[in-house]
Amino acid sequence: MAQAHQGSHAGSAKSWLAVTTILIGFTIGGVALTLGPNWTLVWVGVGICVVGGLLALAFDIFSDVIVDAPREMAVEEHHSALERRH
Repeated sequence: MAQAHQGSHAGSAKSWLAVTTILIGFTIGGVALTLGPNWTLVWVGVGICVVGGLLALAFDIFSDVIVDAPREMAVEEHHSALERRH
C-alpha cells in the first residue's frame, strides 16, 4: 500500500534513525582506527553499522524518495569574467 507524501524532501523520522545509527557506527569505527588501531572498537562500529543497515532495510528508507516531475527551465546565456569575447 503506497503512502501519500506531503511534499517534503526531509524524509521520515524512522529513516533518519537508521541513517544516524549507521553514521554513529562509522564514526566509532573511524575513531577506533586512528586510536591505535583498537580492533575491538572497530568491530563494535562495524556491528552498529550493520544494525543501522538492517534498520534501513526494515524501514524501507528508499520509499522516502520523492521523484519530482521534470523541470523546464529557460536557458540563459552565461559569460565568465575571464572569457575572451570577439
